[in-house]
Amino acid sequence: MFLADRLTLDAPKRTKDGYMAVRARVARTGLYDYAGYEVDPENKHGLRDKAVVKVFRPGDEVFNRESIHSFIGKPITNDHPREGVTADNWRDHARGTIMGAVRDGEHVAFDLLLTDKEAIAAVDSGKRELSNGYATDLDFTPGTHDGIAYDAVQRSIRGNHVALVDRGRAGSSCAIKDGLPVCDAITADKLDRLKASLTNDRKDGTMPHTLIVDGLQVPNVSDEAKACIEKLQGQLKDTAEAKDKALADVATLTTEKQQLDAKVTTLEKQVADAKITPQQMRDAAKAYAQVCDKAKALGVTVSDEMDEPAIMKAAVSAKIGDAAKDWNDAQIAASFATLTADVKAGATVPHGIIQPLATDAAGIEAKAFEDSVSNLNAWRDKRDAAAA
Repeated sequence: MFLADRLTLDAPKRTKDGYMAVRARVARTGLYDYAGYEVDPENKHGLRDKAVVKVFRPGDEVFNRESIHSFIGKPITNDHPREGVTADNWRDHARGTIMGAVRDGEHVAFDLLLTDKEAIAAVDSGKRELSNGYATDLDFTPGTHDGIAYDAVQRSIRGNHVALVDRGRAGSSCAIKDGLPVCDAITADKLDRLKASLTNDRKDGTMPHTLIVDGLQVPNVSDEAKACIEKLQGQLKDTAEAKDKALADVATLTTEKQQLDAKVTTLEKQVADAKITPQQMRDAAKAYAQVCDKAKALGVTVSDEMDEPAIMKAAVSAKIGDAAKDWNDAQIAASFATLTADVKAGATVPHGIIQPLATDAAGIEAKAFEDSVSNLNAWRDKRDAAAA
């Protein structure tokens, strides 16, 4: 029969290598109460329907040298495996080792060494209860201990592993801490009975799985169904992750497109605002011609390479001298306006390429025609006078 003790991990220490070490009082002698169906599930001894069955654990069994030493070197597991730990599955289940097992007063104490990072992290996160896994024989010979009757005796205790579990049967009252009482052996007959009922007469004796599917427990799942379900769950997870990534990519591209659209609209507006109209060209030409005329009126020579600020600066420098050498454009413009306040624009011939824009072409043509007519009439008048 396989038994499971329940105890709680407390006050562990760390080694310099990061391992977790602790001494735990894990067993004691005495009487233990069990439900009848836990120790006699098939009612072979007429105990199945009893509310309480007392099981005696004598000192010669608890402190038996072979029993104590049977735990040394056995693995610490993270939760109970579905089967006992052997050389065939040790690599899959072992997360540490029982380094020693000794008698400690009326208790048996184990020296536990956790060497797996994830198991140590689980302890740090609050997973502190332990469950001893071992085999024993129940001797259904009644007797008394300290005047109290019992129904069975544990014999031939053989250690297999110690499991780190979220919640043990005895709870946190069983502590790995010197000076405190510890709880002890709980028979695994109940586990055997549950295993028998769940296997549904499977010849291989293995226990079917219980899976969580969409938050619901699905019991009695075979190995093949478990593998298939887990594969489909993995595919669904991958599909969901791919969908989330695709949606994130679409959102990113949408945002980038919106930003580009905003930039294009802004640039188009800037180009439209910067476009020079014919009226603006005429106004600019007129203003340039006026500056040229006023500068020339002050005796400044204007070249084709000079723009309005350069022309005004040359005029101001000519009149003001070094006092204006550090002036900015606004100061130059103000000084130029003052110097040319009494100068009328158009007093000189319009400059350079501005002349065609600043001159009335139709007026020039009409004037030229009038001059030719006058010249012709003058020649005729002279001829008529000579003939007379």
